[in-house]
Amino acid sequence: MIIDRNISKYAVLSEASITEALAQISKIKKGFVLCLSPTGHLDGILTDGDFRRWISATPRIELDQPVLSICNRSAVSARDDSPTELLVGLFNGQVKFIPLVDAHAKVTAIALAQTDDGFEIAGRRIGPDEPSFIIAEIGVNHNGSVDIAKQLVDCAVEAGADCAKFQLRDLQSLYRNSGKSDDASADLGAQYTLEVLARSNLTNEQMGEILDYARSRGIIPLCTPWDLRSVAYLAAWGVEAFKIASADLTNHQLLRAVAATGKPMILSTGMSREAEILESVGELRRAGAQFALLHCNSTYPAPFKDVHLRYMDRLAKLSGAIVGYSGHERGYSVPIAAVARGASIIEKHITLDRNMVGNDHKVSLEPGEFKDMVTAIREIEAALGTSAVREPSVGEMMNREVLAKSLVASCDIAEGTKIDASMVSITSPGKGLQPNRINELIGRVSNRQIDVGDFFYPTDLQDAIVRPRAFSFKRPWGIPVRYHDWRQLHQGLPMDFIEFHLSYKDIEADLDRFFDAEVQTGLVVHSPDLFANDHILNLAADDEEYREISIGHLQSAIDAARSLRRWFPNAGKIPLVVSLGGMSRDEAVAKDRIPELYQRVADSLLRIDSDGVEIMPQTLPPFPWYLGGQLHCNLFVDPEDTLDFAKTNGLRICFDVSHSKLAANHRGRSFDEYVELLAPVTGHLHIVDAAGVDSEGLQIGEGEIDFTSLGVRLAELSPGISFIPEIWQGHKNAGEGFWIALDRLEGTL
Repeated sequence: MIIDRNISKYAVLSEASITEALAQISKIKKGFVLCLSPTGHLDGILTDGDFRRWISATPRIELDQPVLSICNRSAVSARDDSPTELLVGLFNGQVKFIPLVDAHAKVTAIALAQTDDGFEIAGRRIGPDEPSFIIAEIGVNHNGSVDIAKQLVDCAVEAGADCAKFQLRDLQSLYRNSGKSDDASADLGAQYTLEVLARSNLTNEQMGEILDYARSRGIIPLCTPWDLRSVAYLAAWGVEAFKIASADLTNHQLLRAVAATGKPMILSTGMSREAEILESVGELRRAGAQFALLHCNSTYPAPFKDVHLRYMDRLAKLSGAIVGYSGHERGYSVPIAAVARGASIIEKHITLDRNMVGNDHKVSLEPGEFKDMVTAIREIEAALGTSAVREPSVGEMMNREVLAKSLVASCDIAEGTKIDASMVSITSPGKGLQPNRINELIGRVSNRQIDVGDFFYPTDLQDAIVRPRAFSFKRPWGIPVRYHDWRQLHQGLPMDFIEFHLSYKDIEADLDRFFDAEVQTGLVVHSPDLFANDHILNLAADDEEYREISIGHLQSAIDAARSLRRWFPNAGKIPLVVSLGGMSRDEAVAKDRIPELYQRVADSLLRIDSDGVEIMPQTLPPFPWYLGGQLHCNLFVDPEDTLDFAKTNGLRICFDVSHSKLAANHRGRSFDEYVELLAPVTGHLHIVDAAGVDSEGLQIGEGEIDFTSLGVRLAELSPGISFIPEIWQGHKNAGEGFWIALDRLEGTL
């Protein structure tokens, strides 16, 4: 059982709407919400089951009525001073939570059946499906200096730690000799420890100042109390949780005192026998505490052979608690391995200099090392991913297109011909059906004319195929094409324009090879991102020479766009969609450098002759795919700075909804915010679906974007703005992906 005294997250006012109550249930993911009066009295409870029963029995559903009208007013509750045994006895298959009320019937806490799905500290969720909670253990490494303590807080923030932790002792009450370091009767080890503590101990007032500073820096401040007086002070100060040292795991008096505060606690298990650990777990369970256990070896430094990381698995199974790791070994390879083994919490000492006086310094990480550890842990967490059914990533699919093999027609195959093995060969690249599907293909009747060397596609395994037709939209529409396939894809359809996606080799192409008469449609051009010698266009590059080359490449793309005017007399000023750069290889750049990068882009554009062309910066994804791998994108990702750049430089943008949806997901923001801010400065749209943080270019309806809602907002904010369906590999099989997308979008744009 867990008793949580932070009841606000479990509650809504009884006068709130059913919709608001359901939103709170979804937010806390516990399957219920408490309905409270304005004075905090319990009016009732609404569970998922209550709502389902109500909705199935109600002919007319009105979700804006007060939740009080449908909540359960006879749910089980109990007094907050009830014995633990009584509360435990109330739980059963139906009752999984119990509101606790005081003598005035006001809700003061909630008892929950014990789970191992985690808890929160200062709004930070800690549990198996969350990023590991990284504690920078400053401990006594401040050596008694408030200034050094604050420097270490700064280092913890810079390193990306979640928490800065200290230790607080009332030496007079803690030691039987009142903490006298000159006690000649003390053992050598105790005498040394007392000397270190006497030198480094902080007063309560000093500790409060440091904790205040940590909170002001945006990092969670925690502290380990070594005695009851320290518990009382920290509780009064308002710590969000407590850390219990290994030395106090068997100090049940201290554990009960901390549990009585109602705050979560994290306990290290070093120096303890398994039976002692389980005994303390029992004490915590009876006290209704929220807690986690840290596997730990309390030697300084701990030999690697004594760490036994595998014990974390047993610790979790025996205790039913969240587990983590507190390390005193040299380096940081073990904490990284602990995360890979499922540690939800990592604690590691941090110091300004390992050569400083004090026992803890020599097992601590210096600031740069701590930052490297945090970076490595976050990389490991990302790499752990999921155990879901294996599917290739977007980057793998890109490489598969280039490196894998396909089923290809070895002769001309007329429509209606039964396909046999002699008509099929296996060659690269991997644009069509994979070779393992050959048995599905053989014996089918061709549903189209297939020329020798053409790829077979998934639709060749279907009876019905998608064909191009005249589509109807309320805004100009077109499709993306290349020089070599524009005629086949255009097919004389009544589209408003075509958008040429140039490769760097196309820039030097002889256009007479691809055009023999004027084309009576509009024109959009998409600049290459990649140029010769693996040069990715980047007008924000730190390297001035690299930036100069990028400027030259963009100018060549503009010149290529202008050369198309000969064949497109109705083009007018040609929109040129371009990814202007701002990428970094290993990590995102610091936020305070973003204005500098945007200024470089703006300065670079001033050096370009864009006469007759309208440069439209494209919104970009947080993790763009280049050369079969990923980079970090820093510009044109967030809507506010994209909007500011566009307005400051008098530009309209190409709003790529797939890219911006990925950015919204990565930032944890609503995609609607991106639409609201960017649609008014949009001159052209790339419409395509997306999922997660890097799955771009998905077919309409196969990702996460609500295109019906998007269409409504674009009609209000970007009326008459042109669009293409930029489906990845949509050109394959005579534009099949584009026709499917346009068919699905018809009626929404």
